[in-house]
Amino acid sequence: MTTRSVPPLNDQFLRLYAENEGALHAFVRSLLPTRDESSDVMQDLAVALWQGFESAREFRPWAFGVARNLVRMHLRRRARDRHVFDDQLVQRLADLAQAESEPRAAERRALECCLQKLPQAQRELVLGAYARGTRIDELAQRRGQTPMALYKILHRIRQALLECVQRTVLREQNV
Repeated sequence: MTTRSVPPLNDQFLRLYAENEGALHAFVRSLLPTRDESSDVMQDLAVALWQGFESAREFRPWAFGVARNLVRMHLRRRARDRHVFDDQLVQRLADLAQAESEPRAAERRALECCLQKLPQAQRELVLGAYARGTRIDELAQRRGQTPMALYKILHRIRQALLECVQRTVLREQNV
């Protein structure tokens, strides 16, 4: 059995794209007026990134640059519409969105790490409570608790997660 020391380019791209897709989508969405437009640009972005990917080095800044250029091209195509942002505003919004995306990415990574540190029962409770379509009153009933008791438990877990995330982010910043 042989192990690969460097994953093939396709594997690297897919891993990096998956890690950054949420931030890229938020970035693109912040620059465009509708979800449909941001979805269209995201499809174009995935193709452009796939075609242009050569190395894992500096993937995130490169991907954001490509996204910014695709948004500009999209807006130029729509330039006849008086509700389209001009290039200067798009540039300023893009700079702001990109500056805000890195701290959020660090917080998401820290939250994932902190969730893994929770005891399994607490982790399952948090994930179950925040799953789409979950109603606290129904969850409390299934657990044999009152909704208020469940809210208090979740509050304590959220507080512990917040403190863990803050410590983890600070530790990451000081490295």
